[in-house]
Amino acid sequence: MLKAVILIGGPQKGTRFRPLSFEVPKPLFPVAGVPMIQHHIEACAQVPGMQEILLIGFYQPDEPLTRFLEAAQQEFNLPIRYLQEFAPLGTGGGLYHFRDQILAGGPEAFFVLNADVCSDFPLSTMLDVHRHQPHPFLLLGTTANRTQSLNYGCIVENPQTHEVLHYVEKPSTFVSDIINCGIYLFSPEALKPLRDVFQRNQQDGQLCLPLGEDSSVLWPGAGTIRLEQDVFSALAGQGQIYVHLTDGIWSQIKSAGSALYASRLYLSQYQLTHPERLAKHTPEGPRIRDPDVKSQSLPSLNQMWFGVFAPRSSLLLLGNVYIHPTAKVAPSAVEHTCVLHSIVGWGSTVGRWARVEGTPSDPNPNDPRAHMDSESLFKDGKLLPAITILGCRVRIPAEVLILNSIVLPHKELSRSFTNQIIL
Repeated sequence: MLKAVILIGGPQKGTRFRPLSFEVPKPLFPVAGVPMIQHHIEACAQVPGMQEILLIGFYQPDEPLTRFLEAAQQEFNLPIRYLQEFAPLGTGGGLYHFRDQILAGGPEAFFVLNADVCSDFPLSTMLDVHRHQPHPFLLLGTTANRTQSLNYGCIVENPQTHEVLHYVEKPSTFVSDIINCGIYLFSPEALKPLRDVFQRNQQDGQLCLPLGEDSSVLWPGAGTIRLEQDVFSALAGQGQIYVHLTDGIWSQIKSAGSALYASRLYLSQYQLTHPERLAKHTPEGPRIRDPDVKSQSLPSLNQMWFGVFAPRSSLLLLGNVYIHPTAKVAPSAVEHTCVLHSIVGWGSTVGRWARVEGTPSDPNPNDPRAHMDSESLFKDGKLLPAITILGCRVRIPAEVLILNSIVLPHKELSRSFTNQIIL
């Protein structure tokens, strides 16, 4: 018997994902045509012996999340429940707080997946590795170049046994080119080190209490546990943590740019995994060409190129349109338009001969030329060059040029503007 836990965080996080998360909670934001966490649930549901999937986070259980969970339970025929934290508890605090629910039924192991990662999720392979050589913690890792590795948790392994000898979260200097993917397989024994961290936090909190206060009262901060710093770093080299390296697709989803990159990764897999989600060539629809359009020369605007990177659910295009393969186009009307490195939001209308262009962003940890996303959309009061984002229900009349801009909901633009944010 197996279980899976998906850590979805809360609204206080993911500020770099704004304004995309203003209308839709980040875990439900569509990546490659489906909600972000549906990719995780699909992967977990395919593992033989999976009995339950738990979502842990600090989001309010609102109507969109409830509807999604109900639909997912019906689609995958699995119990899928959301467990809301009483406060943000970090990547490990929720696991310890809901330990009874996780261990109910006696699972032999449980997967833990961060919601903001894109991957082909080699969960069955990780399970085989775990069963061949059981250990409390098995981490999924991949490789990155020396510069990019500083943005992730870095793992030093024993190349023969794959034991994690050293772990550092976002080091200031180069440690290793093996990075943590945020996808784990834990034994039930893995919760014991979390209990030790909780008890240590409680003792530290009691030492800070003023004289005369009741030391038996639970310190609120005791429940906050960081898997990476409090557990992995502390237990590395003690024979409890091992790493399985993957050469499959992987990326974090921390910002608009990385959401586009994740969509491209998933969509590139759809030909084999979900061909029904891809646009098909139709007489009245787009002309489907070679999906590797990046290797082709830029076509003129009187030609139509729309590779397999376009999910069918995202297709409502009018006229002759060129869509860059890293763009995500939601149900919108786009006429005679060149759209590059951009997100066109729900219900938007882009008028004739409009050009919507963002700045290319490729947060691929394996590409030495990749550009990491900016930590903030703004610097010194100015909008940084970023992915162009047109928000929900935005209408843009004819002859509009949009460059490196953000347009929030219910705004109407006329003629032209550039490098602005419209609130």
